[in-house]
Parts: sequence; C-alpha cells; structure tokens
Amino acid sequence: MVPMWMFPVAIACGNTFVLKPSERDPSPSLKLAQLLEEAGLPKGVFNVVQGDKEAVDALLSTPTSRPSASSARRPSPSTSIREGTRHGKRVQALGGAKNHMVVMPDADLDQAADALIGAGYGSAGERCMAISVAVVVGAVADELVAKLTKRIRALNVDDGTAPRADMGPLDHGGASRQGARLHRGRLARRRQARRGRSRAQGRRAAKADSSWGPRCSITCSPTCGSIARKSSARCCRSLRVPDFASAVELVNAHEYGNGVACYTSDGGVAREFARRIKAGMVGINVPIPVPLAFHSFGGWKRSMFGDHHIYGEEGVRFYTRYKSVMQRWPSAEGKGPEFTMPTHD
Repeated sequence: MVPMWMFPVAIACGNTFVLKPSERDPSPSLKLAQLLEEAGLPKGVFNVVQGDKEAVDALLSTPTSRPSASSARRPSPSTSIREGTRHGKRVQALGGAKNHMVVMPDADLDQAADALIGAGYGSAGERCMAISVAVVVGAVADELVAKLTKRIRALNVDDGTAPRADMGPLDHGGASRQGARLHRGRLARRRQARRGRSRAQGRRAAKADSSWGPRCSITCSPTCGSIARKSSARCCRSLRVPDFASAVELVNAHEYGNGVACYTSDGGVAREFARRIKAGMVGINVPIPVPLAFHSFGGWKRSMFGDHHIYGEEGVRFYTRYKSVMQRWPSAEGKGPEFTMPTHD
C-alpha cells in the first residue's frame, strides 16, 4: 500500500522509481512490477531491488538516485535521513506509530466501541494507523469496556481465508486449519504470559498512583506491546484519565505523533482537541484519519522524518524541484550598467 502512495506521484512528476521491499515479503513487489509492465509502463520506469540493509545502504549512497523515500524501520528512519542527507539526497522517512483514541463522556459509546473494534483489529492490527490505546475520560470507562468486551468476544479469530473470519493469519493450502489451530495455541500461551506481566504492572501502577492509571487490558491479537512505549499496534488497551486536559497531556507526551482520534458530541471539545493535539493526522469521530489523496499523509515527532509528507501536494513537492525563471525583454536602447537591487521597472 505505502509504495502505491508514492510511485504514481513520482512517475507522474517525471521520475523513475526504485522499490526495495522488505526481505521478509519480496513477492508482492514483483507482482506489482509485472502488472505495471503488462499495463504498458516502459521498462526501467518502475524497478524492484531485493535485499537487506546492504541494499538500502547502496541506494542511500549511490549518486544516481536523488530523492529517497522510506517507510521501513530497519534501518531506523533517523538513520535513513541521516545517511541520505549526508549524500545530498532529499529524504522522506516514516517512523513508528502509537495511535490513541480519546473517548469523551459525551460521546456515543456504541459508535466509539464499534470504531475501536474496527480500528484496533481491522487488518489484524497490522497497519500503522491502527488504534492501540483507548484513552477514556471520566466515569464512562466501565460502560465502554463492557461494550468492547462484548464485541471482542464475538470476534471470530481463525484462518484469515475462512469465510466468516474477522481476523487471523493467512495460511493457504491443506494446512490452513492446522495453521489456525497452531495460531490459537500461540495466542492462548501469549495471553497467559501477558496475564502474569499485567499483574506485575498493575501492582507497580497501584504503588505509583492509587486513583488513575491502567485499569483494563483488552486483547484479542497475537502479540501486545507496552502501553506507553512500543509502537506495536496489534492490541487494544484502555487507559482512564480524569479529564480532557489529562487526555491531551497523555497523548502529547508520547514520542510518536502519527494519528489520533477523539470521539465527542461537543464541537468546542473537537475544535480544542484538534488545535492542541500534537499529531500529524487527527480524526474527530473518525477512528482512522487517513487523508484523501489531495491532502498528504504523515505524522509528527518520531513518526515522520523529513520536510515533506507523502502523496498529495506534499508528495508532488518532494518529487519535483522548484525553479524560478525571471525574464525581461528590454528595448534596444539599454540604460547601461545597473548597480542597485533589481526592480520590476
């Protein structure tokens, strides 16, 4: 998906495009190149280079490639932008994400619960815009958690190709059912391990703050990262805060600033949230605030490195270089040398 946000803009602006996919999933990029060739794209316009860090370093250092766009986390985005700019390149580098949804007491809780389920577990949570933390304001947390729990228990975790599967691994061929059983076994073991960690974390949180803090862990996914630090989004956690200011402070304190959502029925709260929150993409009653193509995609802080976000107007600026041309057609009789600053006369 991410390369397809990039190469159409690059090619439309007159560039060729080199895609270095992750070495863990090389095949989709080759299929994409095949489809583009069948559609009539000239050879050499869209190129695929396979490899690991060595291939990335070569692309960052070669003098023949000018702009450099990256969404990989290996090497880290900061390394990509440092190495790219050292070699005189313009760099876009997308980093990690830890997306929050703030749920206000006046929100429609059924809508908020549905949005959290879809945004947390859609695509099995394997997308940078997934909501992994619900920040619930005030006394509505118990009611929201009850609604989430009911919806989570109704999720069908199975082989991802099964007709009624809501989420699960893709396991083609005759081993699909066996793969699903193995997946459920791994899931059960990880849940058990997390319960032990959650009890220890809960004891530490209780000592640190007796009134507010982590109260509920809602998990329906293979792995789960730390609430506060890791960018992994394959789970949904619920945190309680006493008021709107605390919710904004919690979100803004995080090192990532990719996407964030706020569910409320108050226009004043929505306006203040959008103004004060430190994230690149903000949704008001929209759980996954991915901009349409005429805007641009990208976060703040460690979620995005570089001067330009991807696709939209920012993407066009990234794949082009600005040029100003001043022309003058004076008469045959010149005025002689001019030693002052140029004017429009």
